[in-house]
Amino acid sequence: MELTVYLAGQIHDNWREELIEQAKTKGLSLNFVSPQVDHARSDSIGEDILGEQPNKLYQDDAASSINNFRTEVLMQKSDIVIGLFGEKYKQWNTAMDMATAITLNKPTILIRPESLIHPLKELSNKANVTVETIDHAIDVISYVFE
Repeated sequence: MELTVYLAGQIHDNWREELIEQAKTKGLSLNFVSPQVDHARSDSIGEDILGEQPNKLYQDDAASSINNFRTEVLMQKSDIVIGLFGEKYKQWNTAMDMATAITLNKPTILIRPESLIHPLKELSNKANVTVETIDHAIDVISYVFE
């Protein structure tokens, strides 16, 4: 069995690579997809496809439409969605992705530090599993293969 895992979360550090490496180390048969992790590409995709936009509002709107399309396609093809919330960034997109996954009835794992227990309490309550570390998330998925 091979599962596809959508990795929702901020794009400013290497948490995805760390998680993927742990999955490989455990020999898990997983395929990973995610939002566009090249921030410049994500911001410019609307104009790259549709041409120059008249102002920032239209630039952001065009990019958002295409990024949301990409996210929906990849998330719908995913078997599991992992959302990582860290302390450093405001993560509106992660919250939106997790809410979308829950609405689509995707099995979800929410990773968040202890300091975010209260701000994420409702989302955590809706997720299938809430953990504090990448290690814990990989252990949850490992259990599926037992």
